[in-house]
Amino acid sequence: MDIKTVRAKFKGLSPVLTERSRRRWAATEARAIGHGGIALVEEATRISRSTIQRGLRELEAGAPLSAERTRRPGGGRKSAIAKDRSLLSDLDALVEPTASGDPDSPLRWTSKSVRSLATALQAMGHQVSHTVVAELLHELDYSLQANQKKREGPQHPDRDAQFRYISHQVRRFQQQPAISVDTKKKELIGDFKNGGREWRPKGNPEPVRVHDFLIPEQGKAIPYGVYDLLRNEGWVSIGIDHDTASFAVNAIRQWWKLMGRLTYPGASSLLITADAGGSNGPRVRLWKWELQKFANRTGLSITVCHFPPGTSKWNKIEHRLFSYIAMNWRGKPLVSLATIVSLIGSTSSAAGLRVRSQIDRNRYPGGVTVTDEQMSQVVLERHRFQGDWNYTIRPKI
Repeated sequence: MDIKTVRAKFKGLSPVLTERSRRRWAATEARAIGHGGIALVEEATRISRSTIQRGLRELEAGAPLSAERTRRPGGGRKSAIAKDRSLLSDLDALVEPTASGDPDSPLRWTSKSVRSLATALQAMGHQVSHTVVAELLHELDYSLQANQKKREGPQHPDRDAQFRYISHQVRRFQQQPAISVDTKKKELIGDFKNGGREWRPKGNPEPVRVHDFLIPEQGKAIPYGVYDLLRNEGWVSIGIDHDTASFAVNAIRQWWKLMGRLTYPGASSLLITADAGGSNGPRVRLWKWELQKFANRTGLSITVCHFPPGTSKWNKIEHRLFSYIAMNWRGKPLVSLATIVSLIGSTSSAAGLRVRSQIDRNRYPGGVTVTDEQMSQVVLERHRFQGDWNYTIRPKI
């Protein structure tokens, strides 16, 4: 008999079972199963091992099962709050000191585990265990909860208008290429733990390093992605040096060379949607200088629309490309650059996502300064609406 069968039987019988008949039934099931029966019934029904063992002793003694009452008059343990009237209020004050008017509570700045709460209550004179504390917390409607990211801070007054402007620009570029770009999280190269799980033979997880310390000879991988908003296709350049604007634009250049110009042979312009920070931020001079060189080489007029600060999660590349890459390599150590390229290249989705990837072994030193003279050569036209976020760089004739 398996645990699912026992659980199903208990679910069907529990509404009509009394306390005494419940432990007798559980004992009967455990005895019928044989070796390991008590543990299996305990897991399936959540009836404690001691209760099942008591039922077994009653079965062995042949004690009759009276239908007149569940327990003897006055039987049963008194609840903790019945014996200690102030226990519940003191526990509530410890868990949420600011709500109860006690900002100096000793547990305000410590971990509120049931054991630490029980220790604090005992110091206040209450006789209580950590298991009782857990039961009382549920009674007070508390539950274990993680922090929730909801506060976005002050919002720019043109935040929503910029979203609408970007959407309008993408629709306007229906016959021209429109891409979303961003840098994915840097990844350590080596036999390090990668989040997530994958199917493997039972009891045989893939061994990885205990500590996530950089292996100098392996380094880090810097994935920079380009996502085609119209064709559901992606390109990822894997850098090994620095995440600079030169690296970012070179990734776009490689996408155009190997994918974009073949797909859009008659294109005269390109739309780029990007975050407001990092190597492709609107204030990065090198970003605009490199885009100017790209425009000069290809003859494309490049329109750039930046998402407002703090809104990068709305950038399409995040949930249309990077999220699928993360799902595809979950639980797999990124032991080499070749492994990373293979995992990215094999990423797909039910909607038909196709991805290509390539290692960029070029060096991109940080701290490169673009002079005022160089900036004067950038043919940049700011849009009427939020010209710092929206601009077009035209090829220099």
